[in-house]
Amino acid sequence: MKILAIETSCDETACAIVENGVTEIVSVVASSKDFHEATGGIVPEIAARKQIEFIAPVLDQTLKKYSKNVDTIDALAVTVGPGLIGSLLVGVEAAKALSIAWSKPLVPVNHLVGHIYGNFVNNKESIEFPALVLVVSGGHTDFILMRNHGAIEYLGGTLDDAAGEAFDKTARLLGLAKYLGGVQLSNLAATCKVNKAIGQLPRPMIDMPNYDVSFSGLKTAVKRLIDKNVYSPEVIACEFETALIDVLAAKITRAIKKYKPVSLLLGGGVSANTALRSRMQLIAKDSSISFNVPPLSLCTDNAVYIASAAYFNYKPKTIENIFAKPSLGVMDEA
Repeated sequence: MKILAIETSCDETACAIVENGVTEIVSVVASSKDFHEATGGIVPEIAARKQIEFIAPVLDQTLKKYSKNVDTIDALAVTVGPGLIGSLLVGVEAAKALSIAWSKPLVPVNHLVGHIYGNFVNNKESIEFPALVLVVSGGHTDFILMRNHGAIEYLGGTLDDAAGEAFDKTARLLGLAKYLGGVQLSNLAATCKVNKAIGQLPRPMIDMPNYDVSFSGLKTAVKRLIDKNVYSPEVIACEFETALIDVLAAKITRAIKKYKPVSLLLGGGVSANTALRSRMQLIAKDSSISFNVPPLSLCTDNAVYIASAAYFNYKPKTIENIFAKPSLGVMDEA
């Protein structure tokens, strides 16, 4: 089965065609990131206008790369949430129009669930269940037990700032970037040869017997550490990254002991973080379970994993019952 998917939840306009949920055929992504860097953050109105500008060219390029008749496409999929309402509407309405024009079934997809399926595309290894999943992105940090496709259980998550948001805001505190500076922060942390500030930052909720996390206080602690003017930026970056990953690692380790999964999966933009990947891989190895993480191209927003999620959770709806849902949670129906 070939599914064409559209993703417009934030500042990327993406389209992809994936076969049987696992084989990427075509993927096209256009981003308005450069426009938001100038303002130090996403301006929803600008993001939506750029989605309108990009959606037709992205679809056109996708079909040209596919170079086959649309009759060979079996179904359509679209992200319905969570995300920016204006941006979501562009993708949802475009998908509805194509569904009518092409007489194809349309599958609404929860973007957070989609993140999980970056692990299933172009993966030569078979992922076994139950699987423990950590979704870490700019707006979400979720611990999920996945018993099978369509059978997930929410274990816990962020009570305030998500991991990606904490990375980006800390990068701003360090003067690395005004917008999406998490990558720069991680690169800076990697240059730290000795963490002289080890233990200077808190590990919030690390000992709490649950799977919830809170990183807003960690950012405040970083600001205080910077103001002391004792440690170099690379040391502070390293200590911040270590503190945050320590918390995630402790929660994952606790969940593995309780739920005894056979697989550990990462998903979301922060799953591209090298230190996080290495730490989770070590935990999986020590626990004798398999470890899976998407390739870097499938960590950030794209339509490939949306198509995959639609295949493995195939529930088409009539267009009258498909809406943009900006506040969708990971357990909410798309």
